[in-house]
Amino acid sequence: MEREQKPGRRAILGAAALGAGAMALGGAGTATAAEASGEASGKGYGLPVPTVIGHRGASGYRPEHTLGSYQLALDMSADIIEQDLVPTKDGHLVCRHENDITATTDVSAHSEFADRKTTKTVDGTALTGWFTEDFTLAELKTLRAKERIPGTRQRNTLYDGRWEVPTFEEVLQWAEREGRKRGRRIWLYVETKHPTYFRKLGLGLEEPLAKLLRRYGRHRKDAALFLQSFEPSSIQRLRKLVDTPAVVLLSTINSRPWDFVEANDPRTVADLVKPEGLKWIASYAQGIGPDLSVIIPRTADGKLGTPTSVVKDAHAAGLVLHPYTMRNENTFLPADFRRGTDPNAYGDAFGAFKKYFETGIDGIFSDNPDTALLAAEDFRKSR
Repeated sequence: MEREQKPGRRAILGAAALGAGAMALGGAGTATAAEASGEASGKGYGLPVPTVIGHRGASGYRPEHTLGSYQLALDMSADIIEQDLVPTKDGHLVCRHENDITATTDVSAHSEFADRKTTKTVDGTALTGWFTEDFTLAELKTLRAKERIPGTRQRNTLYDGRWEVPTFEEVLQWAEREGRKRGRRIWLYVETKHPTYFRKLGLGLEEPLAKLLRRYGRHRKDAALFLQSFEPSSIQRLRKLVDTPAVVLLSTINSRPWDFVEANDPRTVADLVKPEGLKWIASYAQGIGPDLSVIIPRTADGKLGTPTSVVKDAHAAGLVLHPYTMRNENTFLPADFRRGTDPNAYGDAFGAFKKYFETGIDGIFSDNPDTALLAAEDFRKSR
């Protein structure tokens, strides 16, 4: 499928690829002169197309959401680096993919926290383990991060215990240091996790997040940062607090955002990716981050099927598309790109990237930023 885009789109945005590592730093949260000009202020935000987003850092090689994972993604030259935010008991925002930290920290080895193990229902799912909202930041800092899927990524376990759980403020400070060192802005992609759940606990995410964004100059519409959430109401709430670009994440086609479930809103992702749904999203957000299956559904045997019209329709609504998530291992790849019988071995990730890029997406989340960057470079050369 040919890329659906306006004339000149690649010339404008692709040129920015050359400057990804050479943009002058005008402050961590402010646009450079080039980006503020009409030449690079389109929907690509001065980023290369396709944009490579380091999913939870470089989580294919280091335990996710650690400064080690973020640093490696940056050293690999990922265009943007992702953080997921959950709160502590005393209201600090920390970087974890989930508030359940059983699989991503060594909390189970801490006898002093044995009585914190509990069962909770988060967004309709019962979970048993340890949760960030039951720990103060000081307590959480006594834990160490570990590999979430050691059976698949055994080599990553080498780094178990090496890093602590970072606060989002520590990540902002890290990005400022790296920006000064490299002479360019460091782009971040920040997700509010389970915002309705946390708001009911009195631990709303949006207000403390907005406060930090303002403190570090990342609250403006030219900030080197995307906000993201699976709950549209969280993005709408943030829109009232900051002008930072925002993206609505969309799960599988028949799913419903959890805030829709809570509000008895019957719309599904299938409704939201119709032209009228995309127009509604575009009234308060700048993009969508759909599951890759929304872009190209898989067939009954797990192979890639026929691309949908979502890319074309989203671009028509003025939205960027940053779908998720590409990983190198066979177990995560479409069946037609798996190689051999070992589910943990690498398959033909380059072939899969090419198929997704051909749909016209503006970027992609990947656990393996180095692979994604090579695939993006190959694709740009082929145009």
